[in-house]
Amino acid sequence: MPRQLREVVFVDGVRTPFGKAKGQYAETRADDLVIKCIRELMRRNPSLPPERVDEVAIAATTQIGDQGLTIGRTAALLAGLPQSVPGFAIDRMCAGAMTAVTTTAAGIAFGAYDVVIAGGVEHMGRHPMGEGVDPNPRIISEKIVDPEALSMGNTAENLHDRYPTITKQRADAYAVRSQAKTVAAYDAGKLQPHLVPVATRSADAGWGLATTDEPVRAGTTMESLAGLKTPFRSHGRVTAGNAAGINDGATAALLADEETARELGLPIRMRLVSYAFSGVEPEVMGAGPIPATEKALAKAGLTIDDIDAFEINEAFAVQVLSLLEHYGIADDDARVNPYGGAIAMGHPLASSGVRLMTQLATAFEERPEARYGLTSMCVGIGMGGTVIWENPNWTGNNTEETS
Repeated sequence: MPRQLREVVFVDGVRTPFGKAKGQYAETRADDLVIKCIRELMRRNPSLPPERVDEVAIAATTQIGDQGLTIGRTAALLAGLPQSVPGFAIDRMCAGAMTAVTTTAAGIAFGAYDVVIAGGVEHMGRHPMGEGVDPNPRIISEKIVDPEALSMGNTAENLHDRYPTITKQRADAYAVRSQAKTVAAYDAGKLQPHLVPVATRSADAGWGLATTDEPVRAGTTMESLAGLKTPFRSHGRVTAGNAAGINDGATAALLADEETARELGLPIRMRLVSYAFSGVEPEVMGAGPIPATEKALAKAGLTIDDIDAFEINEAFAVQVLSLLEHYGIADDDARVNPYGGAIAMGHPLASSGVRLMTQLATAFEERPEARYGLTSMCVGIGMGGTVIWENPNWTGNNTEETS
């Protein structure tokens, strides 16, 4: 029988403060980080009966140890959700949480779910990227993948080669702005509502409380970045200053069918418009957001000129700048990452997609004139992902509803 698709809405999103690898979460379990996020979502949305959650999808890139054992299910149980609530694990490397959202959102649109929790976690201090993997040797020997594709820093240097106008100076300038915007966002209280404080412990220092992102470097200047080493290439352009670090953290989002959200009195912060994932040459994986964005825009019947707000993951400055250059958008366009990004906050791989969405929802609330926004990121092994959202606070939409 024919089925009618339903509207999918973003209800809420939270995250832990992000930490440096072997930093504030060195002695904290990965699953405990995402459990905190799930519990916080339920606490913030008391009108949602726990038994109404139909699925919990949690992503991790390195699914071993405390990030293994079908973490969506085990985290749901440990968070106190009823045993009737199922869960699963998902992996699309950096776009893990983004894929957890799009996968479960498709289930909502189809009618399989009414309410879901989707998110991600990465404890890179405990589980470095690539730990325990055994790549098939044919992927290299048969030249399916360039060996440089297995080093994210090398892929960023390769992207600089593809876009020679994106110099190290431009990348550093972008990084300085990212740090400054994040510091300003904290000073203005913009980011704190997204964060779940996390109790931390250290055998040496005792108990503590993580309340802010550990990687933020206030006072970053062009001069302080100029002398940093280029570890991936002699006289290269990628440094620790214009790239995201190695980080720990978790995120979780609450999604629902719009009618169910209204029935339960849940907030509607964004509507899903379209999404797309695309592949590119793995050795220039940072270019992935470009075809993914083209694809998502085409599916939505939109152009880049329709997008009023951007949240682009800053795995590397060059990755964001290549997308902006492709579309003729200025490096310092105010619509792009207004609260800063991963260069300042950190990028715990599979968790970052929901951070982008949570920040976009905040931008939508602050900018009712913005109708459409996108979240986009590059993905290891040569992919990109983009999700396009509509602002329910859009003034034109409100005018239509009241006319």
